[in-house]
Amino acid sequence: MKLTAVFVPDEEGGFIAYIEEIPGVNTQGKTLDEAKANILDALNLVMETRRALAKKELKKNPLLKRKYIREEIVFA
Repeated sequence: MKLTAVFVPDEEGGFIAYIEEIPGVNTQGKTLDEAKANILDALNLVMETRRALAKKELKKNPLLKRKYIREEIVFA
């Protein structure tokens, strides 16, 4: 999967960063390199949180009381 990270110079110095395709993934850094590292951390945190919330909601799904197949996927 490819995502687009946007780095905007801040008027007060440093950079503001966000992922265009995923609302809520944003951060900042004093340098561009720091902002790049921080955006990856922010992306991981958001994805972990969303995965945990999705698992919690899935437990409420009546279809999952049946036997089912669960499989991780990786896409580029």
